[in-house]
Amino acid sequence: MHKIAIILIMSVLFPWSAMAKGPKAHPVITFEEITGVLPVLSGVGTADSATDVNRNIIRGVQPAGLPWDVQALRADVMSTGMITLKVEGLLLEGGDGIGTSGNQKVFATLACGAAAPFTLHSTAAAGVVVDPEGDFRITDALVPAPPATCVSPLLLIRNVQGDWVAAGYVVGLEDLSD
Repeated sequence: MHKIAIILIMSVLFPWSAMAKGPKAHPVITFEEITGVLPVLSGVGTADSATDVNRNIIRGVQPAGLPWDVQALRADVMSTGMITLKVEGLLLEGGDGIGTSGNQKVFATLACGAAAPFTLHSTAAAGVVVDPEGDFRITDALVPAPPATCVSPLLLIRNVQGDWVAAGYVVGLEDLSD
């Protein structure tokens, strides 16, 4: 008799406790490819330094002033607007701090849209510290929350000044609306 009472109580409580947790978030976009910034795309001039340059502006965001290299990225944007990401080896490729993380603090921006105006969704602009090996993690909410469908997603890693230092992209993006 006690076993039946326990089974009945468990069958009533279990669905409630499962619903109390809410729907499970699932990744809607996963980024695994990343490249560091090259601040200048091209220059015009015959001297040692160009007189006019074309800066590498992406989705309306200015590039950092020096080139950066990066080794690896794994980022998941969840249906709830949360993002978890891990970056390895984000290091300067120029200037006096070459081969270091430059004591940078960074944040992430998801850019949606195939053409301007682009919608930018960012983690806290205060950023997280990049360790001396160029590694860091971010787990935060994107603000504003991204739409259910992010057209042409691009993930920018930005310094606290707002310039992008690396960009994550999706290779072979499929229709994620299913």
